Amino acid sequence: MMDAATIRAEAEVLARSLPGVSLNARAADTAHLGAAGRKRAGTGEQFWQYRHYAQEDAAQRVDWRRSARGDELYVRETELETARTVLFWCDPHKGFDWAGEPARLHKADAARIVMLAAGLLLSKAGERIGALGSGRTPGFGKAAGDKLAEDLVSRRGENFPPPPKSQSIFVIASDFYDPVEVWRDRLAPLAAKSKEGVLLAVNDPMEASFPWKGRVRFSRPGGNLFRIFGRAETIREEYLERYQAHFEALETMAAGMGWQLVRHSTGEPLQRAAAAMKQSLELFGARL
Repeated sequence: MMDAATIRAEAEVLARSLPGVSLNARAADTAHLGAAGRKRAGTGEQFWQYRHYAQEDAAQRVDWRRSARGDELYVRETELETARTVLFWCDPHKGFDWAGEPARLHKADAARIVMLAAGLLLSKAGERIGALGSGRTPGFGKAAGDKLAEDLVSRRGENFPPPPKSQSIFVIASDFYDPVEVWRDRLAPLAAKSKEGVLLAVNDPMEASFPWKGRVRFSRPGGNLFRIFGRAETIREEYLERYQAHFEALETMAAGMGWQLVRHSTGEPLQRAAAAMKQSLELFGARL
């Protein structure tokens, strides 16, 4: 497993390879992710409405271009916007912190780098970021990125964390090999709290292709169960069918919650997963 400093360095490189998080990629007339429109006048960047100039308004608030069309003065109001909070969680199970080959990234490290890269982009855009279940208050800027990196590599027990009190967008990373029913129960409290979330499913190429032949002993790191097959190749077809069906069911579950499923193989460049993550987050913002 990579340490927090290495994860941070890799995430910064990855973040620099992507454009900043902006809803302009999806909806040109929508505020950026985190700047959630409140459908009323207030502090923000997006135009809301014109109104007549009032005596208490400062002169610099007058929109002279609009006022020049007639005999009255008008003030340009923006829509009230507030920063969003995005909380990240990385599965602490030892089976997720595994790679099929020594030279390949561990699944958990790939997830941490992608999530932290997204977090750095979000923080730069003015959003609050943090780790789900860390006990720390989400924040902005460099310090928030440092804390998130530390929390993503810190194992805080096997229990899935409860939802926070505040409204948030959730990013949950795992290989998601537990039964879909188990994940539905785990995620139900979060889904009840927010219809905006991303499941980042990271898998090793070996798990997706099942290349084993002959006598093979299968076990999951961190568990005591194992099974030996005398001719592993005889179960390959059934395994691949069940593997595909499992992730189809996971995607259906995510869609039912209003969430997105992003899949990544550690045999592919991290930029693909990071771009898909960015796109998923922007889709949530486009619905605001």
